[in-house]
Amino acid sequence: MERSRPLIILPTMSAFIVATYDVTDPEGYKPYLPGVRPTLKAHNVEIVVADHASKSVEGHAGASTIVLKFESKEAAMAWYNSDEYQAVIHYRLDNTEGSMALVDEFSMPG
Repeated sequence: MERSRPLIILPTMSAFIVATYDVTDPEGYKPYLPGVRPTLKAHNVEIVVADHASKSVEGHAGASTIVLKFESKEAAMAWYNSDEYQAVIHYRLDNTEGSMALVDEFSMPG
């Protein structure tokens, strides 16, 4: 009789969205923050960093730096592509210049 092997459950790796941008039209951008907050709450997103007075140490980073934590890359993309977020994203895209990256949580090589 063969012994059964223990089931190994690997932890889900968190993912982060890192955005850095400069607001080019403050009036046009104004509806974004109150519009995005409910979408984050609905998708159980943790706001790790939200600084609108960031200072570049190297290269160019926008004055606004945001780091959002998600359960996984799939969860991050589900939020990004959700109807709720797509309804407000234009306030950021039309009124800022910058970048956004989707990254995995760091895992020490073993």
